[in-house]
Amino acid sequence: MIEDEKESRRIFSRELEKRTLRFAVMIIRLSAKLPNTPEGRVVRNQIAKSGTSAGANYREANRSRSKAEFKSKIKVCESELSET
Repeated sequence: MIEDEKESRRIFSRELEKRTLRFAVMIIRLSAKLPNTPEGRVVRNQIAKSGTSAGANYREANRSRSKAEFKSKIKVCESELSET
């Protein structure tokens, strides 16, 4: 039973990594469509930074050395996604 749970978590983790990568690609495509005005550039830069960092931070969280480190890095992911 424990092995099944571990495998389910691994599968979930891999799938979420793929989803965050797709999200980052969608954010980049969206940011490219924003107008080249001062306001558009501000929004473009902000969503590009926060939208792409969420996935990178999630992958980093999965490679944490402790549960406390994992929780801390997941909070960063949540924050970046909220900002996006």
